[in-house]
Amino acid sequence: MGEVLGGRVGEIIVLRHGQTEWSRSGQHTGVTDLPLLPEGEEQAQRLRATFAQRSFAEVWVSPRQRARRTAQLAGLTATAVDDDLVEIDYGGYEGRTTAEISAELGREWSVWRDGIVPGTTPGETLAAVGARVDRVLDRARGHLADGDVVLVAHGHVLRVLTARWLGLEPQAGALFALPAGSYGVLGHEHARPVLTGWGLH
Repeated sequence: MGEVLGGRVGEIIVLRHGQTEWSRSGQHTGVTDLPLLPEGEEQAQRLRATFAQRSFAEVWVSPRQRARRTAQLAGLTATAVDDDLVEIDYGGYEGRTTAEISAELGREWSVWRDGIVPGTTPGETLAAVGARVDRVLDRARGHLADGDVVLVAHGHVLRVLTARWLGLEPQAGALFALPAGSYGVLGHEHARPVLTGWGLH
């Protein structure tokens, strides 16, 4: 656990929902509200024993069913449903894979470098995602004196949130791959925000 000015401070647990049909196939899933696959439900259930060993001050969950169901199966009782935790809105790239988008553009595409290319249905910029996860982090910091805070959400938004926790630009979320059904731990070392665990199951 982290220490701030000699006193214990809680950690932020970032939990990506379990596997869905589109997360398995690599299709970008922003606004589409898909259920968990049986595999995703099993991933969430396997976390129950781990989370039962911790005490949580707050549990905030994305409104999407895949996040709410993951929290439930992992034994987490949501204290709030937070719209700021929804996944990136991919606009015209919703439901499409990186390979498909790259083939259409005739060059390698990355959401982290390129965003939603003009000419398609507008999506959300990484700057906008960064602004909303900054709001989440500001709220979460206010509860860390009381214990740990869990955020149950989606891969890309949690990667941006992790980058912002570390003081990095939203694009640095590219560095923090987070598989479906896994979690990371954001803590402190000598009062500085650090990454203390990642890709845990």
